[in-house]
Amino acid sequence: MKKFLIYTATIVLITMLIAFLLDGIYTYVFMQSNERGKIEKVFNSKSQQYDVVILGSSRANNHFVAQMFEDKGLKTFNYGMSGGHLFEASLMLKLMLERKYEIKNIILEADLNLSNDQESDGVSAKFLPFIHNSEVIKQHFASQKNFNELYYIPFYRYIKYDGKIGFREVYKIASNEKTNTIDNLGYYPLQKHKNGNMKNNIVNLNPLPHNKYYEEIKSLCKSHNINFIAVMTPMCENVEGMNYFDKVKKAYPEIHNYEGVVVENKYFSSCGHMNDAGAKIFTTRILKDFFCKKIE
Repeated sequence: MKKFLIYTATIVLITMLIAFLLDGIYTYVFMQSNERGKIEKVFNSKSQQYDVVILGSSRANNHFVAQMFEDKGLKTFNYGMSGGHLFEASLMLKLMLERKYEIKNIILEADLNLSNDQESDGVSAKFLPFIHNSEVIKQHFASQKNFNELYYIPFYRYIKYDGKIGFREVYKIASNEKTNTIDNLGYYPLQKHKNGNMKNNIVNLNPLPHNKYYEEIKSLCKSHNINFIAVMTPMCENVEGMNYFDKVKKAYPEIHNYEGVVVENKYFSSCGHMNDAGAKIFTTRILKDFFCKKIE
């Protein structure tokens, strides 16, 4: 029995040591990365100065042409994240502020993502390599039900989210393999597809009356003297339940409604995402409405 207990304790100890070692190696690799994703780009950066920072989901990532802002003399980057929710948008802003970014304007895509205040597992996982190296990341995840496992069990987060931050991603970072995520100043242009889904039904979708992470972003902008611009972005002409945007306007009157600026299907890659041509029309309107006088 004594030998068995010693053997078991030895196995447990070795397993823990390996977990600590692998955790340290994986984290070190992620802390050398700044060309594969937007989160690493911010975390591994020093203080930056921006005239315009764009936040939101894919409906920000695909809808705001950052270069068009730059062409007007506005230093801009589109930090919209496909699949992301306001949970991740708020954390991204907190991370920028932790890195002492100086930002004049925040444009937040706030429409469909107002209907939930949950994290997006696939996107939020990409913050986890840095959870021991950033107080704002730690605090942001502290209210999540699996925080203790993620924070205190070595290597657990890399195993749980292997598809996002596991061996394959570590290997690609170590191999200096780049992605197109941060090309085009963060804007990801879409093309018109013959098989794109040009129908959508949002009849049962409702904005939360008080979205925690939307309010966080608004509050952070106010406390850091950042001009806060929240907008609803377009959807195609075949959507059922477009009164959702009226519900948003009623709950959050400060959000600017641009869902009807571009409606023709030819300007969409899918019903919820404009193609490059549509994005350029939309961005032109945003520049005209919010920045033309400042530029002049």
